[in-house]
Amino acid sequence: MEVAERIRSHGASLTSAERRVAEAILAAPQAVGFGTVADLARAADVGAASVVRLATKLGFEGYSDLQQCVQRDLTRQLRPAAERIHDTVTGSRSDHAAAELSNVRATLEGLDEAALEQLVERLSDLSRSVAIISGDASAGVCHQFTYQLHQLRPGVSSIRGSEVTVRRELALLDEDATVVVIDLRRYEQWVLDAHRIVHDRGIWSAGLTDSVLSPIAAISAVTFLVGASSMGPFDSHVGTLALLNLIVIDVATSLRQSATERLGVVEAVWSEGRSLTDGSTT
Repeated sequence: MEVAERIRSHGASLTSAERRVAEAILAAPQAVGFGTVADLARAADVGAASVVRLATKLGFEGYSDLQQCVQRDLTRQLRPAAERIHDTVTGSRSDHAAAELSNVRATLEGLDEAALEQLVERLSDLSRSVAIISGDASAGVCHQFTYQLHQLRPGVSSIRGSEVTVRRELALLDEDATVVVIDLRRYEQWVLDAHRIVHDRGIWSAGLTDSVLSPIAAISAVTFLVGASSMGPFDSHVGTLALLNLIVIDVATSLRQSATERLGVVEAVWSEGRSLTDGSTT
């Protein structure tokens, strides 16, 4: 994103107030693209003058110019990968590293600690089943999250498959279950439909998505925003993975005793069956 690049290049010269505005822009660009100066100032907890000063420092003629640039960035990101690939510019390894590190920082530094604590508490409650719903693009990181969480506690499942399968699993969910929904812009309709069913049943859900304006955020009990900018045609899921890793760590800490016993049983079975190897021939 052009705005993100400008913020990175001017980072060292930003005041604390301007930095808060910049962080608010990176955390929720959609809100900036369609909001007012007052909206952005309120999100960053600064005065409107700080918003205007940042826009000027970044080389824009004013807030409207900054807003138009954000809208252009969002339009480019929302296009299909088949179109975005024509805009892909081969950058240096350092540019790619900077983009991915920015995704991780934007995701973790923008965390709502109260929301994280609430999610971890529910995931650590062994009386509650856990269901995870994810679009295809984030299926890889979702599988890793499901796999690790299941090793820490029982009652963890991933909901996906045919419409018959998805609706059956949703119907069988306990009302006190915890559901985690993961998807980014250009959302898959089946994910939104499944989430709506969860919401209409009154089941608690946490959403991992790209914007406070996301349809996932609109009906989640708590929402976590993830950075997904990429130099290529596809969204990055590095920020999402970093967040899911943090959640797993916190759950493991919360369930230290029972999780240790559970992992011990798993390790014993693997060891007995010689299921894993370090690659040595001895």
